[in-house]
Amino acid sequence: MSDLDVQVEADFSVQDQKLVDLIEKVAQGSEAALGLLYDQTSSHVYGLALRVLNDPSMAEEVTLDVYMQVWKQASQFDLSRGKPIVWLAVLTRSRAIDRLRVGQKEREGRQSLEVIGEQAATYGNPEESTVSNQQCRVVQQALATISVEQRQVIELAYFGGMTQSEISAQIGEPLGTVKTRIRLGMIKLRNLLGPMEEGLVL
Repeated sequence: MSDLDVQVEADFSVQDQKLVDLIEKVAQGSEAALGLLYDQTSSHVYGLALRVLNDPSMAEEVTLDVYMQVWKQASQFDLSRGKPIVWLAVLTRSRAIDRLRVGQKEREGRQSLEVIGEQAATYGNPEESTVSNQQCRVVQQALATISVEQRQVIELAYFGGMTQSEISAQIGEPLGTVKTRIRLGMIKLRNLLGPMEEGLVL
């Protein structure tokens, strides 16, 4: 083995250990660690999801699903069964294949935060108004559980109609930071709003 091969192997080992450390911190409830893990690995996760699905929008959804699953199951990571990037790849492939099987029905039935907001303004009869008001309360409660920074960028994006670049300029943070905050915030919101999206909260 050449000196270069040894150095490359060492570099990979150092990176692997960093990812293991981040996963351990995520298992302890660290959102900051999840953010770092996302920043360092999401390009691989998204790339694999895109190859399986051949659909950028669906690949983005699967990417969020994967990190939501990591947030909930980080304690189940077992290094003896594979490196962190391998674990993420397995999760990604599984979620992507599930999404292919489900098709578009689930996605079409989902309501975004924008749609819920629009419904609140358009519902007319008392029954629909009650449903809308309850959905809005659920959304507000969910928003209250995420960090102030994540809530700020999500509200600007979804309720203020601002682009990520505009948000970056307004709050004085790098575009990459804005993107990460939005994505991590949405991971938590999708987890919290899942029952409502499935029609269980009405």
